Amino acid sequence: MPEMHFHVRWPDERIEACYSPSLVIKDHFVAGTTYALDDFRERSRIALTIAAERVREKYGFLCSRALGQLARIEATAAQFEATPGASVTIVSFED
Repeated sequence: MPEMHFHVRWPDERIEACYSPSLVIKDHFVAGTTYALDDFRERSRIALTIAAERVREKYGFLCSRALGQLARIEATAAQFEATPGASVTIVSFED
């Protein structure tokens, strides 16, 4: 299963490398595109849940690393909920 990293820029300009066990991330995000915080969070939930399920289909168990990444995204996004116009940019993909 091809894993990948995707790099995001948070509203505070910090760049973070995120993990996915599947290339499905590319079906939900476009490099160079900025997403409203809620949209980014929802797309992340969908894509990383699909990725975790793909691991289950192949190996018989959910990918805990994908679910951990989703939890980190959720926690970081929560820090910016009160920031008006908060957005996240997909900086790049690393296959």
